Amino acid sequence: MSNYKAIRQEIIQKTTEYYRAKFVKPDFVPGKTKVNYAGRVFDQQELINAVEASLDFWLTEGRFTEAFAEKISEFLAIEHVLLTNSGSSANMLAFAALTSDKLGEKRLQPGDEVISVAAGFPATVIPIIQYGLIPVFVDVDIPTYNINVEMMRKAISQKTRCIFIAHTLGNPFNIDAVMQLANEHNLWVIEDNCDAFGSAYKGKKTGTFGHLSTISFYPAHHITTGEGGAICTNDPQLANLVRAFRDWGRDCYCSGGENNTCGKRFSQQFGNLPNGYDHKYVYSEIGYNLKMTDLQAAIGSAQIDKLPGFCEKRKSNFNEWTRIFAKYPDYFILPKATEGADPAWFAFIVTLKHDCPFTRDEITQFLNEKLIETRNLFAGNIVKQPAFVNKNYRIVEHLNNTDFIMNNTFFLGTYPGLTKDMFDYTKSVIDEFFTSLK
Repeated sequence: MSNYKAIRQEIIQKTTEYYRAKFVKPDFVPGKTKVNYAGRVFDQQELINAVEASLDFWLTEGRFTEAFAEKISEFLAIEHVLLTNSGSSANMLAFAALTSDKLGEKRLQPGDEVISVAAGFPATVIPIIQYGLIPVFVDVDIPTYNINVEMMRKAISQKTRCIFIAHTLGNPFNIDAVMQLANEHNLWVIEDNCDAFGSAYKGKKTGTFGHLSTISFYPAHHITTGEGGAICTNDPQLANLVRAFRDWGRDCYCSGGENNTCGKRFSQQFGNLPNGYDHKYVYSEIGYNLKMTDLQAAIGSAQIDKLPGFCEKRKSNFNEWTRIFAKYPDYFILPKATEGADPAWFAFIVTLKHDCPFTRDEITQFLNEKLIETRNLFAGNIVKQPAFVNKNYRIVEHLNNTDFIMNNTFFLGTYPGLTKDMFDYTKSVIDEFFTSLK
């Protein structure tokens, strides 16, 4: 064995020792240890992979990106997985692909309308505005927090070309209704699966129903690469378009370090370029550079092996919150899974009832003072956010539930790092809050 291989082996061994010394968590201390809504859950394998990638010093896409993409493909049973630098980039790239001239009359164009919801995260809506299309906002149902199907049908106009919505907090939307409407009106569907990686609808994984779907690997999500995301599709044309937009807009689909995969590198005609211009430097889209690095993918490749267990723990944690909050039925609307869905819940979402004697801010402030993290449902009503004032959008009838959520809804975490001691402590704090009201 050459010297560097022996040194590498020693480094890996030391990495395991380092993990055990550095990252073994101390015992939970009620009132002193924070109960986070989300967080990284990992073991020595993520560190080992990260160190391995560093020692390889292959800084762009490499063996780990290939392995990670293959694992995602196998998990979802989907053909094409393209890794990117964030879930927000994944949303933008999925949408950008649908604007390509290569789609002919099917392409999305400025002025077209895209059905979405205002009760969600901005990254689902921003690409619509960035590409000059018009978001059409539909209200959501409580307690599923997903798009209202009847109002979605009323959103259709002669300009409607696409549906772009998320599975809210891991709870799948009514996929049958969405896909039926899309088929009736020849609409594109993008599934924002960023909060639902591992959820299922009628026995099939979310992220496999739409023309395109997206995943986020931000630390709060089901698995993490730090920053990172992916776009998934079974359509080879869309996969090539996403790749082009992700990789500077180039027409060539060779992997890094490869040449002439198509066998026609110097024999084609593109645009107004000279005949036979090097295909590696032909740009057919107005693109970006939004790829994932091998170091990120190395972490993800270890994380995804844990995903099935993570999803089961999220479901278990959701049930634990249900047990705790069910004690107070007069005050809270508890979340409900969409019919036919099996959510790997991103969070446990709670809405105060109309006649509640306290406000959302009063209970969340009380919880946060006790080191129990909460979050609102992201943007609340996105049309009331500063960035969206005076933007071009359309509202279908009303956003009454969205406004109610903006004022009365919060969520707690379901991530796998939560422990029984944390649940017991939070239960005692919630009981204390209600005692203080008397």
